[in-house]
Amino acid sequence: MSIKNSGAAPASAVNTNGKLPMEENEEEEIWKVAVSRFQAREEEIERKKMTVKEKVQQRLGFAEEATRCLTQTLEELEIMGDPMRKEVGMVRKKIDMANRDIKSLAQSCQKKEKEYKETLEAFNEKNKEKTHLVSMLMELLAESERVRMKKLEEINKTVGALQ
Repeated sequence: MSIKNSGAAPASAVNTNGKLPMEENEEEEIWKVAVSRFQAREEEIERKKMTVKEKVQQRLGFAEEATRCLTQTLEELEIMGDPMRKEVGMVRKKIDMANRDIKSLAQSCQKKEKEYKETLEAFNEKNKEKTHLVSMLMELLAESERVRMKKLEEINKTVGALQ
């Protein structure tokens, strides 16, 4: 315990803590100042915290609004692109079906062309054969007629000689 006063303090002036009332007041003042500074700092920290919180909330609001806007834009793009995709898909399906039909028809056409060529070749062959046979028939008929005429002349000569 140190006493600041050079004179001796009366026994009643010493507190039960062993401190002088003046020292006690100073300590109390220091304590009050420290507590008030601490409270002021706490309040400032709380204000700054609230300011930061408000800024964060504000930015979150902006972010939410931007998200909503982007989501809406994305939905509009999907809606805008979706009908075109369906139409394009349908047209592509029709093209694929047409290609399959064309392929099938081309194969059928080639098969029929081959059959036609074979049939035409057979027809021409038979026609040549017929022409040859007709000409043989004509020759045979002409030969037969000539032979009959010759026989008739011989018979006629024989009959004329008998008279």
